Amino acid sequence: MTAWHEVADLAGAALLLLGALVCLTGVIGLLRLPDVLARSSAATNPQTLGILLITAGVALRLRSWADLGTLALVVFFHLLTNPVAAHLVARVAYRTGQTGDCALLFDELAGSEPDRRN
Repeated sequence: MTAWHEVADLAGAALLLLGALVCLTGVIGLLRLPDVLARSSAATNPQTLGILLITAGVALRLRSWADLGTLALVVFFHLLTNPVAAHLVARVAYRTGQTGDCALLFDELAGSEPDRRN
């Protein structure tokens, strides 16, 4: 094993640990934050950064083109689906009246959602 491989393995392990800690903060925020919108933010932002760090760590550890392609697909689909899922959860929370009026600074959907709080 060369010195480059040892450095890459050490950096990969550090990125894996850092990514896991970032994901843990997202989970703690998901459990501790008071409403759906704040929980939605905690469920998406730290998770996205954590997944990016974890996949970078795994890429440094595996170092083959086939694995890098698979990891790139994982990152691509995670970046594609995570904001859409968070938006849908927030929209359903708004439609069902679970957001509360004090949580919104601007209500751009007022009047466009006919079944709110019914």
